[in-house]
Amino acid sequence: MKVVDLFCGAGGFSRGFFDAGFKLVAALDNAPPVAKTYRANFPWVQLIEEDIKEVDVDDILQAAGGKPDVVIASPPCEAYTAANAKRLKDPLDRLYVDPIGRLVLHGIRLIGDLEPKVFVIENVPHIMEGPLKGALIKELARVGFTEVYFNILKAEDYGSPSRRTRVFISNVKIRPRPMGRRVTVADALEGLPGPDGEVLNHEYVPMSSRRYRKAAKLRWGSSLVKYEGCSGKIYTNWVKLHPFHPSPPVLGNSRFIHPFETRLLTVREHARLMGFPDNYVFLGGKDSQFNMVGEAVPVPLARAIASCLARLLRAS
Repeated sequence: MKVVDLFCGAGGFSRGFFDAGFKLVAALDNAPPVAKTYRANFPWVQLIEEDIKEVDVDDILQAAGGKPDVVIASPPCEAYTAANAKRLKDPLDRLYVDPIGRLVLHGIRLIGDLEPKVFVIENVPHIMEGPLKGALIKELARVGFTEVYFNILKAEDYGSPSRRTRVFISNVKIRPRPMGRRVTVADALEGLPGPDGEVLNHEYVPMSSRRYRKAAKLRWGSSLVKYEGCSGKIYTNWVKLHPFHPSPPVLGNSRFIHPFETRLLTVREHARLMGFPDNYVFLGGKDSQFNMVGEAVPVPLARAIASCLARLLRAS
């Protein structure tokens, strides 16, 4: 079963489908560090390194060697998330006016042209806010998909060591079977040596002496940084992780403090919280690496979704 990954990023969504036995044939993303990282981990996939606004269906069909069975897409969420203090007030403006938000429409355009048996668009639940849900249903119907489901899934229910709630918009119901137990931070970090550079992407992350002194006094679950989102909700950063619970959501700008050591987690430790295997490499500058990890679909969740879709496709 062939898969095309739009807005592939570092490849968390792709990795889950690969683990579930799908054949990755083509992917699309135009950020240079992301493209290098994706190619390093999926060298056999035809990666189109172009702006999605400039890509048409023939480009993808040629790269994929024909129509795919599944198209997955993770367009940027900045226009929709409530954590963005600069988010546009009118929900419809986020989809039709915000240049980043409009990328969702380009994803829908290509999904319609590719005509897969199944599509899955991942984003924050805020993309359904107010009239947005109806607008997305209308746009998907315009390209031929009149049956649309908004599947809300929690990553921690499917073996992810970090919490994350996302909506997976699809033409099918996606209901993976939850795991019986939660994977904790301690589970995720178990067996990893101290940052010494021998493990991929596992080097010390600098911390100022001032923050070090403050971090040393933190209790599990407390944070050094608080900031306000667009609706006045307070968000936290530089959280000292509780070892016996899943971590807070891993985001591109998130930095976590180790539960047992006064230091920041490394890129590899963030990657473990997202379910990436230790042989998965992240390239580019340190901030780019953290961003790629935080913007990915958690691999255990992606794998659960892919396994669910595999069963549906085999039964159809």
